[in-house]
Formats: sequence, C-alpha cells, structure tokens
Amino acid sequence: MKKGFKKNIGLLHLWLGLGSGLIVFIAALTGSILVFEKEIDQAIHPEYYNVAAIGTSKKTIDYCTDILQKQYSIKKITRIYTFSDPSRTMQVLGKDSDKKAQFFSIDPYTGKVLATTPQEKRFFVIVLAIHRQLLLGETGQIIMGTSCLIFVFMIISGLILWWPKKIKNLKQRLTVKWSASFKRVNWDFHSTFGFYSFLILLIIALSGLNFAFTWFQNGVYFMTEGTTKKPSAKVKNPTKIDPKLNHTAFYQSIYNKADSIFPYAGNIQIRMPVDTINSISVLKEYSEITIPHQSSAAFFDKYTAEEIEARPYENFSTGDKLRRLNYPIHTGSIYGLPTKILAFLVSLFALTLPITGLLVWLGKKKKTAKS
Repeated sequence: MKKGFKKNIGLLHLWLGLGSGLIVFIAALTGSILVFEKEIDQAIHPEYYNVAAIGTSKKTIDYCTDILQKQYSIKKITRIYTFSDPSRTMQVLGKDSDKKAQFFSIDPYTGKVLATTPQEKRFFVIVLAIHRQLLLGETGQIIMGTSCLIFVFMIISGLILWWPKKIKNLKQRLTVKWSASFKRVNWDFHSTFGFYSFLILLIIALSGLNFAFTWFQNGVYFMTEGTTKKPSAKVKNPTKIDPKLNHTAFYQSIYNKADSIFPYAGNIQIRMPVDTINSISVLKEYSEITIPHQSSAAFFDKYTAEEIEARPYENFSTGDKLRRLNYPIHTGSIYGLPTKILAFLVSLFALTLPITGLLVWLGKKKKTAKS
C-alpha cells in the first residue's frame, strides 16, 4: 500500500472524525439504549405490558376503544396492538380532541385502562427521535444520515490505517499493551478493538443508511430484485363514502378476519390510515419464524371492514424480506439475546471512538507543538 495513499486516508479519517464525532457519540449512546428498549421499558413500566390476572375471556376490541372515546375524549384511533401472549395488555394509540397522540394500556379481560401517557413524552419515543433526527425533524435526519455515511467511511478507512505493513507486526496490532503509557493504551484501544468490532459496526451503520436515505434503500432492493420499484405498503380504499354501518364490532371484525386469513399464532397490529384515500392495514407477526418483525399483511376497507387484499409473508420477494430484516439487523434483535448483547457492546465501543480518536489527535498535536 502506497505511503501517500495511506497518509491521505489518515487525514480524511482524522478531520471527518473530528467533524462528525459529536453526532457519532449521540447516535452510539442512543443506539445502545434502544437495543434493550423492550426489556428496559417492561421493567420500568410493567403496567403497559402485563395484566394483573389472566381472565377466562377477553372483551372485544371495540368495547375497549369505546371506553377511550367516552372517558378520555379520544377522537381517532390510529393503532391497536394485540398480543398472542395471554398475560399481555392491549396497547392503543389514539388522538384526542387537541389532535395530540395518547398511548394507552388496557386490560383486555376487563376493558380497564391500566396506564396512559402522551406519546411524545414516552422515554423511548424521545430517544428514538434523537437517534434518528436529533429532535430537529427533516434537518436532523439529514445530519444523522450524513454522519452515518461518514461513519461508514471511518470504519473502512480505520481498517486501512490499522492494516500492518509487515505480517510480523500483526500480533502487535491484535493486542492492547495495558502496561504501556496512557497514550499508547488509548491508541491500542482505539485501533485494536476497532478492528475486532469492524464487521458488526459496518453492518449496523449500513442498516442505518437504509433508514436514512431512499437512494440506499433503492440500491439494496435493486441488487436483489433488479428494479427499484417496490410494492406499495399501502392499498387505496375502494369505498369513497362512509355508509354509516353499525361499527360496534368494527375493529374486532377486522381482527378476526386477519387472524383467520393467517392461521398461525402471532401478535396482530391494526394500523388506521393517516390520509383519506388509503385502507386499513393489518400486520400479523410470524411467531413461527425465530427472527422478529417478520409479518404477513392484509388490507381492509376503512368503512365496511371488508377484506381488500392479503399478502402472506411467504409470498414476499427476496427484496421485500430483506427490507424487513433491516430493523432486527440494525437493533441486534435478529437472533435474540446473544445478538442483542453483541450489538449493545459494539455500540458502547462506538461511543468511545470519538473520545479516543480526539485524544489521539490531541496527543499528536501536543507532540508537534513541542517539536
């Protein structure tokens, strides 16, 4: 490898690292917290997840949502989360008269509201907003996405800089000399553990780009399908006007139909459209698959609750299945606890990279000043 090339890579690695260090620190910190989002939230707020006692029969979904509309002034139901585990609560997201999103936990056996909080004030909702957008909306998303792109370069350039000139120096690059000076330990820690975490960090960063940029999503889809045209996640509603039907069992009817269309055990999520032209979408998680977030989809008329279209998971193309793998890959949940722990540890290490990198630069700057 030519000396001039490696020197230029080193300069880019230095200045891009200094420029994006704070954003990388924030992304790694929030990312490490989000890895165990479910476990932490369940421990802190069990009332949102578990009922006090498992009953013999459940109330209808409409019975529960009717309570929210009457007692909590909820004007629009936006999402309903139901779970195959009998000990789990039902979770509902709805908008009140001020169009503010409210999150509810309901005992499905009694219809009792166990807990409620404004959606925007939930801890992990805030953490996720920081992780993806720095609480700055579209501008923050561009900043985070660009920093993620820079981080991909930093990972690859770091490997180039780590690579020893001679094979006899390989052992030295693979160990941290803990008995050396702080400056040496800091350098070894930055470069050696950077090498060991290279592949996992690269996978996490690339899957992060899939969230940040449409062009990256299209590129991944093109590699598997040969086209960037993806099937729409929405289906237009055929009925134009609400026929004013009896809606006392509206949501329950949709739930029952989706459960019958996909006859396997799994959590069901009902999503109401945010616009006036699309239908209701229902996702049923494929619990027989060990990888989470793999769901079949069905679409229903938002006025009549009639089935419009069903999309079983097994009928999805390779590109669609790969897209659905992006979230469990990015969060480390793809193979359960072992990969979550790995993602957590690697994220914590990524947290230190801007700090140790800055200390390396300050050490070199001090040395240059003395010379």
